[in-house]
Amino acid sequence: MVIRCATVSARSGKRSAIGGLLGLLLGAAGVGSIALLVGPTASTSSQQDPPPGAPRSGPGPGPGPSGAPGGPWPTTATTSGLAPDSPAPASSSPTFPQDPPPLDVVQADRVVRLVNQARGAAGCAALGVDDRVVTAARAHSADMASRGYFAHTSPEGVDFATRMREAGHPRPAGENIAMGQRSAEDVVGAWLDSEGHRRNILDCSFTTTGVGLDTRGWYWTQNFGR
Repeated sequence: MVIRCATVSARSGKRSAIGGLLGLLLGAAGVGSIALLVGPTASTSSQQDPPPGAPRSGPGPGPGPSGAPGGPWPTTATTSGLAPDSPAPASSSPTFPQDPPPLDVVQADRVVRLVNQARGAAGCAALGVDDRVVTAARAHSADMASRGYFAHTSPEGVDFATRMREAGHPRPAGENIAMGQRSAEDVVGAWLDSEGHRRNILDCSFTTTGVGLDTRGWYWTQNFGR
């Protein structure tokens, strides 16, 4: 596997790249400029970031419905000349367990928790989850999985900043992507071991995030906003 990351400076628009193979595919994009290849499959990119290909993951459905409660049980009461009967116990309604959340949602939430743990250790505030950023991240993971590419920029040239703005978020800041890791622990560990991805995770100016996973190839996308 291969790891890639690239970032673009808002001032210079320049991009640099550092290559390396370790056994994982990663990609990062954001403020500053960097590109590198390391470990399992992950990548960071920005608006001008060139994409290497590889398959992996997307969003999943929300939690399943819960059962509706049944009607009350019938009750009776009797009286005697000596003393009234005790009141009948209140009726209870049957309940049904909720379906567990889908795997992609569980793992995406876990990524946010692990990233915020790393930010806390570095003195940065925790990122808030923004539904608009989640929408952009899920859509990109699903698109990579459906069309079998691995890159920050789509085959049509749409980059992460455009995707985030189209989802309604006005201040896109960065993106990390990965492919092949089967758990949140694995993908966050891979990102933290990569300079470009780690820079995005520990950028204290970032305030919002959203994660999308498509398990058809285990494609991960984490977007960051301000």
